[in-house]
Amino acid sequence: MERDGADALSDTELLAMLVRSGTRGQDVLTLCARLLLEAGSLSRLAEWEAADFRRLKGIGRVKALQLKAVMAVARRVRMEDQEPAPLLDTPARVFNHLQPHTHGLMVEKFWVLCLNRKQRLLRRVEVSSGTANSALAHPREVFRAAIREGASAVVCAHNHPSGDPSPSSADLVITRQLREASATVDIDLVDHLVLGTRATDPAGLGYYSFRAAGLL
Repeated sequence: MERDGADALSDTELLAMLVRSGTRGQDVLTLCARLLLEAGSLSRLAEWEAADFRRLKGIGRVKALQLKAVMAVARRVRMEDQEPAPLLDTPARVFNHLQPHTHGLMVEKFWVLCLNRKQRLLRRVEVSSGTANSALAHPREVFRAAIREGASAVVCAHNHPSGDPSPSSADLVITRQLREASATVDIDLVDHLVLGTRATDPAGLGYYSFRAAGLL
């Protein structure tokens, strides 16, 4: 695998990398061949429960749980691949996307949302985590993440633990710096949002958009 890559291995050999050892009279490749024979295919094996793995001699409780965990990861990856990436073309959609990640936070965090040309999410990157009232990010870190992901545009966002998304003087400064850096690297800064809660937002939105305020 190290020499030729994972694609050079058969299904049995890949499975053997996970199972790691066989039993007396049955090496690991034979055991894995039996697993695939019983299930019918790797995709069907992904639906097995831990008890199904334990039916085979040589697979105990711990190994069965490990295999179940690997198959669960594979199934989730497959499900994510089938779902379209979130469209983040409005401040409200960005707020709704990030709200689960800001709920209950007691410190400020700063995220960069790397977008493709159609403003669909490529990757969400947390670039800083600070104190109760400070999580400023340097533009270098923001656009380094965007360049690494091949992003055409970014949305930046950070939360206010107080719940009031009204921008501070520091928020205004970092937004200006981000706007200047965006022009330099030719990656569009779509927006910078300050995230709070609807209950404590004077405007009732739960967020403040520098784009909507005419500052970008």
